[in-house]
Amino acid sequence: MTVTPSEIVSTEVDLDLASEAALDLDIPEEVPTADDPSSRASSRDMDGVGFTLDEFASLLSKYDYNFKPGDVVNGTVFALEPKGAMIDIGAKTAAFMPLQEVSINRVEGLSDVLEPGEVREFFILSEENEDGQLTLSIRRIEYQRAWERVRQLQKEDATIYSEVFATNRGGALVRVEGLRGFIPGSHISTRKAKEELVADFLPLKFLEVDEERNRLVLSHRRALVERKMNRLEVGEVVLGTVRGIKPYGAFIDIGGVSGLLHISEISHEHIETPHTVLNVNDQMKVMIIDLDAERGRISLSTKALEPEPGDMLTDPQKVFDRAEEMAARYKQMLLEQAEDQEPMGVTVD
Repeated sequence: MTVTPSEIVSTEVDLDLASEAALDLDIPEEVPTADDPSSRASSRDMDGVGFTLDEFASLLSKYDYNFKPGDVVNGTVFALEPKGAMIDIGAKTAAFMPLQEVSINRVEGLSDVLEPGEVREFFILSEENEDGQLTLSIRRIEYQRAWERVRQLQKEDATIYSEVFATNRGGALVRVEGLRGFIPGSHISTRKAKEELVADFLPLKFLEVDEERNRLVLSHRRALVERKMNRLEVGEVVLGTVRGIKPYGAFIDIGGVSGLLHISEISHEHIETPHTVLNVNDQMKVMIIDLDAERGRISLSTKALEPEPGDMLTDPQKVFDRAEEMAARYKQMLLEQAEDQEPMGVTVD
């Protein structure tokens, strides 16, 4: 094939234009091909890029919670089942809360306390089981807070009101902040039979609060005595009714609370047994000689009301007729004793 001079010139011009275009695009004169080893980074250049399996596990552990029994965590309820609730607390496996751990109070079902999507605190009861599942409790949180509350109420010497839900041979049972409390029979002060107290709300004072021994003991008598004591004073004469007689004395009802007339306070004369002087349901005047709010006790006396020693044995009506007069003398005696016990003033010349 013959090439004409004009074609040679045209080809040179095209080559020149191509060279100028390459310069404008800044394309390197030598471009490596895809199979050129120099076009791939060496393995040494990739050191430190990516994760080993150990490094990956370590990284995951930084974002995984370390759950321990006794911890309190936030969780979201996502399923209510017949035997318990499934709770999401951020662990690898959903945690489970048994029905009996849903509340310190008795409930008919989980829906009485929880609803799906609810977020609240849960107590971790145990380590993960073989399936990696934790066991949770709300009851334990309520239990701890209930003891904290009753300890505070005891510290404040508060009077509370609680409903009797059962009785037994020893006394009555109530619930305080969800905890089961016991009222000993000796600390129940009412004219009702003990069995008739069920469903009654009683004023109560704390006698014993011991979480370690799970003992919560209360007194109905102390609450009533305290209320009554606010209106009583030592030396006051009150009308009472004999409710019970023991070898050591008689229990006298003085307006809803019981006071003890000890055998030694019946008369100045010696008495073998209170039965020789008193009968159940007798009405009589007695004088208050001591008020012990701490123990809920009221101590009474007729001996202090005797115009003459032995009058309670020979003429009880005389004692009751002159009770206010003798009580006034008793109060005056107490006042004089108090004045004698006051420290003497020091005079400086």
